[in-house]
Amino acid sequence: MSKPDELLVDVATLVESGHSNQMSLTVVTGGAVITGRLAPEAVWRQRVSEVLTDSSHLGEFSAMFTATTRGEGPPAYLHFHMARILQGTVGIPETGGMYRVSIADVSAWTMGDFSYSDH
Repeated sequence: MSKPDELLVDVATLVESGHSNQMSLTVVTGGAVITGRLAPEAVWRQRVSEVLTDSSHLGEFSAMFTATTRGEGPPAYLHFHMARILQGTVGIPETGGMYRVSIADVSAWTMGDFSYSDH
């Protein structure tokens, strides 16, 4: 989208203000379907930092995720926690991942977390 969907920006703003990671959302961006729960940016950054800290090879990147960089104004990104990229009948990764998606790049979205099945 050249202009972000105002309703989606409102959803992201509410997630940011509530500090909750319970809002399920599915988006289409760059041809990929991503489904999962939204988290406030600070919560998302903290979780990514924890994962990197626990890595013997990536620990040095941890600190950059603990720095607060969010400016004033509406959110420009969606921060997914426990998210999957849907590919056919499977979700990748199976356990869920951490994704950051530009709201301006979302071409379609719906409330809810799509289930997938390998049946």
